[in-house]
Amino acid sequence: MNKASEILFISQPTLTSSIRELEREIGTSIFLRTGRGVVQTNEGADFLMYARQVYQQYELLQQKYGEKGNAKRKFGVSTQHYSFAVKAFVETVKQFGTLQFEFAIRETKTLEVINDVGNLKSEVGILYLSSYNNKIINKMLRENGLEFHKLIDCNAYVYLYKEHPLVNEESIGMEQLRDYPCLSFEQGDKSSFYLAEEILSDNEYERIIKTNDRATVLNLMKGLNGYTLCSGIICEELNGDDYLAIPFREDETNQNSIMEIGYIIKKGGLLSQIAKVYISELEVYLEGTK
Repeated sequence: MNKASEILFISQPTLTSSIRELEREIGTSIFLRTGRGVVQTNEGADFLMYARQVYQQYELLQQKYGEKGNAKRKFGVSTQHYSFAVKAFVETVKQFGTLQFEFAIRETKTLEVINDVGNLKSEVGILYLSSYNNKIINKMLRENGLEFHKLIDCNAYVYLYKEHPLVNEESIGMEQLRDYPCLSFEQGDKSSFYLAEEILSDNEYERIIKTNDRATVLNLMKGLNGYTLCSGIICEELNGDDYLAIPFREDETNQNSIMEIGYIIKKGGLLSQIAKVYISELEVYLEGTK
């Protein structure tokens, strides 16, 4: 409260009085007051999420129609671990520069991608849907006031280091991968098969290694002949040419479900000019991979 009152150039009692008046107006407590300070109530956290959304829309209106200010405008992306998402981000930053804009890109867990866009920490999120996770992910998107826009459909590929014993195969089946560790991105304590970034996540893998970092996955591919199942869209400019994506060969048990990769945004919200450029860069890059 003291810090907030300093930023607003008002006294702390005035701020406290204003918040209490707001709480009376909306009929709920935003903060719980204790001897050690204040904490958000559950209702308050929900209210503040919507308040941030309103304020972000106000900022976008100011950017479009108001006088130019000195404060840096912010743009954030939260994404599953895709190099093409980083490539589009790089091209966007090049167009706008970092003097007047504050950029953030977060390669993170599926649930955090949804939460980041839902609470406006990021304006755009990147993830994929499939016939396996579609129902669950879409339910989570609706609950967070989000909408999904498809960018591209992909079959599954096996991603390997260039010296892997299977690298010369035209396609690779699950039976050929049993002797090698499957590399999977961790999804947190509340993870489920539906939140996994890799297709066929409901399989029982005899050998599996969890990690949360894309660079570590590449190191484990090289050091342990590990593999991961991915979209096959690999940005060599950023990842180098030491890794190859080979088509996954389905069988009766392990069918090659389509990965529908897209972006998520707030439903009905205004997109900033930076977000529009970022989405355009995604579309241009992915179009070139078809």
